[in-house]
Amino acid sequence: MAINYFKDKLISVDQAIDLYKKSTLGERRPIHNRATFQDMLNHANLTITAWHDSKLIGISRSLTDFSYVAYLADLAVDSEYQKLGVGKQLVVETKKYLGDECLIVLLSAPKANDYYPHIGFEHNPRAWTFKKNPA
Repeated sequence: MAINYFKDKLISVDQAIDLYKKSTLGERRPIHNRATFQDMLNHANLTITAWHDSKLIGISRSLTDFSYVAYLADLAVDSEYQKLGVGKQLVVETKKYLGDECLIVLLSAPKANDYYPHIGFEHNPRAWTFKKNPA
């Protein structure tokens, strides 16, 4: 199966939302707020996508300065394509555009917590979050 990876390829909000639903990441993203979701796509400054033919099957969406740190905001792979190395390759492709010393930071989805050590990430218990308007 040929899977192709692209940097900053334009995708529609509908394609992205469909992928997030199929990856289960949609459970934790504002897939019902199209304007916010469009902003998420527009304002990430490093996006790698994975495609099987014309089907979007994966995304790595990052916010970065390209030298010191990259926040990997989303790593999503269609559940039909999981366990084929797509997620790992999305991280490899992301790293190609970052400086040699650039640290990649992410917050894991609960269901993916055991995945990241297998692709080279180290656990860091010092992450903190702050919601502007707590529910």
